[in-house]
Amino acid sequence: MEKTITFVGLDVHKKGISVAVAEGGVRGTARFVGEISNTPSALSKLAEKLARKGRLLRFCYEAGPCGYGVWRQLTGLGQDCVVVAPSLIPRKPGERVKTDRRDCLSLAALDRAGALTSVWVPDADHEAMRDLVRARAAAVRALRRARQQLTGFLLRHGHVRHGKNWTLAHRRWLSEIRFDHPAGQIVLQDYIHVVEDAETRRDRLTGQIEELLRDWSMAPVIEALQAMRGIALVVAVTLVAEAGDLTRFDNPRQLMAYLGLVPSEHSSGQSVRRGGITKAGNGEARRVMVEAAWTYRMKARISRARLGRMEGLAKPVRDIAWKAEVRLCARYRRLSAAGKPANVVTTAIAREMLGFAWAIAQHVKPRSAA
Repeated sequence: MEKTITFVGLDVHKKGISVAVAEGGVRGTARFVGEISNTPSALSKLAEKLARKGRLLRFCYEAGPCGYGVWRQLTGLGQDCVVVAPSLIPRKPGERVKTDRRDCLSLAALDRAGALTSVWVPDADHEAMRDLVRARAAAVRALRRARQQLTGFLLRHGHVRHGKNWTLAHRRWLSEIRFDHPAGQIVLQDYIHVVEDAETRRDRLTGQIEELLRDWSMAPVIEALQAMRGIALVVAVTLVAEAGDLTRFDNPRQLMAYLGLVPSEHSSGQSVRRGGITKAGNGEARRVMVEAAWTYRMKARISRARLGRMEGLAKPVRDIAWKAEVRLCARYRRLSAAGKPANVVTTAIAREMLGFAWAIAQHVKPRSAA
């Protein structure tokens, strides 16, 4: 006789977890079990208690700030567990009351109905590298903010330099600025120190990524992706860290949709209306791909730096990268000549770049995790 599955909904918070169960069968109502502390021992006791009498359990909870610790513990205990995408949870328009009790009851009932969408959960090594990549991205944002604050301070006091900023000549110009009041000179020097510290932090994290990349299982994929124009180390690492193994997508359209680079659509009857891109999914990976797409405004050619990155790569990988360059450089010029806005052109190029990146990933296998 086939055993029925008991669906367990968890509303996870920093200190506690609200628990509800829904028995197998569409007619059974979900019931609230109670609240437990968010500790490994309490979670183990809950799984042991619910699994009595040989019941099959399926846990689910929303992805959130508490991470994947609950998922890793439950799967380590041999239990079935999924992490649910919060933005794809069905919600009734008329609901105006939200509590932890209602949330876990809703999760259990919806999972039983098959109405929830699970997210991809990275392994511990992948998550650690993703945290490092995100730390570098935060450092870059802090550097940009520090530079803007310094530039704004100088503009307020009439110190404007025409030309490219943050070059050696620009830094020499900064060192020559003098204020009549000592406070102004102190503020200027403090802003300069903040910029220098932010640059040091960014460079330090970049060096850590380069060092730890050698031991990461996804290193072969990242090296292969760098054969493409516009995809150097940081872009390749960010794409793989945020999207995971690209071969987990059945086709490139799924990867494009995962990063929110496909057009939105609202059609009804004979009316078909398409809008801007959905911007669903991972924003950081989408950002670096759009930035990389700007490089295709130039003519197709292989630079000396990229030629060095391509040494040792398989011929199919090099062929795909060159095919992408020829096609996308021509498409960039064609779309620009048609009068398309620059941001629309780069977004379209970024979407196609993902298709070629997916094709390259089909020829490269990640190393087996140690």
